[in-house]
Amino acid sequence: MEKLEMLYEGKAKKVYKTDADNQYIVEYKDDATAFNGLKKGTITDKGIMNNTISSKLFELLEQKGIRTHYIKKLSDREMLVKKVTIVPLEVLVRNYAAGSMTKRYGIPEGTKMDSTVLEFCYKNDELGDPFINEYYIKAMKLAEEADVKIIENMALKINEILIEFMKGINIDLVDFKLEFGRTSEGEIILADEISPDTCRLWDAATHEKLDKDRFRRDMGKVEEGYMEVVNRICG
Repeated sequence: MEKLEMLYEGKAKKVYKTDADNQYIVEYKDDATAFNGLKKGTITDKGIMNNTISSKLFELLEQKGIRTHYIKKLSDREMLVKKVTIVPLEVLVRNYAAGSMTKRYGIPEGTKMDSTVLEFCYKNDELGDPFINEYYIKAMKLAEEADVKIIENMALKINEILIEFMKGINIDLVDFKLEFGRTSEGEIILADEISPDTCRLWDAATHEKLDKDRFRRDMGKVEEGYMEVVNRICG
């Protein structure tokens, strides 16, 4: 597998073309951002930890029947993935109130939702990834109605699988962000990553935060939080 030119660099990852058809290499970075890039920093070895966590969780989801872009882990920081065209939607899955949900609706942080909440955001950094609904998605031609339904069903199934898995390692899955892509055959599959960058993960007993909120809120021990997730997921 030969790594060729870089196609894209985002806030947390770089994507490279390869000499294989429809396969890319994703390289995880140590850069950390928050509040739509207004806060920037570095989390030591974050790229290594997020690659490890994402690889394990993608493997778990594949075993449970969820189709993802993941092919295999290549190195500490790199994974091989299927080429997809990203659907320009971020899907937020909320099991407990936290983050922007507490600010918008005045719900105390940590309140358990009676049912899972799904939110859509328009994936656009320049606009700050604004909240949208199905009517906007249809009007802006971001995705077909049938695709939105597929994404909703997949997100809810992924949530069920991850809640059950996290319960076994004494972590509450508070909320998380998902992105989906379309393969060259037109299939909608899970893409991006699943890590403490994109999930809120709390210790089930102490409610200690083990995710990027430690960076956002200047809580300290950011690396230790991420490493605790690595250690629990990897046994």
